[in-house]
Amino acid sequence: MHAQAGRAARRATTASSGLSQVDNAGMADPQRSGRQAPYQGGDGRTVAGLRVVLAEDDVLLREGLASLLERSGLRVVGQAGDGVQLLALVRDTAPDLVVVDIRMPPTGTTEGLEAARVIRQELPGTAVLVLSAHVEVEHAMELLASGGGIGYLLKSRVSDVEEFLDTVGRVAKGGSVVDPALVTELVSAQRHSDPLAVLSSREREVLALMAEGRSNAGIARRLWVTEGTVEKHVRSILAKLTLPEAEDDHRRVLAVLTFLDAD
Repeated sequence: MHAQAGRAARRATTASSGLSQVDNAGMADPQRSGRQAPYQGGDGRTVAGLRVVLAEDDVLLREGLASLLERSGLRVVGQAGDGVQLLALVRDTAPDLVVVDIRMPPTGTTEGLEAARVIRQELPGTAVLVLSAHVEVEHAMELLASGGGIGYLLKSRVSDVEEFLDTVGRVAKGGSVVDPALVTELVSAQRHSDPLAVLSSREREVLALMAEGRSNAGIARRLWVTEGTVEKHVRSILAKLTLPEAEDDHRRVLAVLTFLDAD
């Protein structure tokens, strides 16, 4: 990712202050700037044209992400190096999506998380994708409880460009996305009584993909089965775990995660 970031053009304002804004009227024509064709996610969610604000104190990583998103048809309307700058940018630009690191200056603890909370309170329609260097179950669960349009992704996952852009698209369209590493940790956690013991191995696979926020069609493509087969597995899982069936993707993800996180 850093190698990719090193090839990105440096903005003078970013280098000097850690904060930059893009004048939308002055953005280059994608064809002239060598951008890729607009990316469409694995679940069919087109992300072209989305207005994004990035918040990350690592300038190289931030510029690399900005370059990747812009080449994929998104519009990066601002970049910030800390939570205060992030809030100012979001209030000024009202983006469709905010991509924010959990840990940012000045303390490097939860400034990004706190900013994400404020954004969800002030602009609940803004989707938020949180990046983290480590699996932090408590933070992830708290974020997911705030509603749809929320994603939690490990930074290591960004190197898989297609997966990252697919996550961006699903979160921007109101889905809830959980990093597979977090799902694995929740599923494999040792408990006094394993509530997942009633599930078959295939049902566990489907459950993990459900928790990642994937649609039935997306799960079917991942497992190389028909969508009808996935629907049967989902109904069986919900029945075995006594979870209510729901059409809303976010409620389904929350129900599964709440169950997995139960003591």
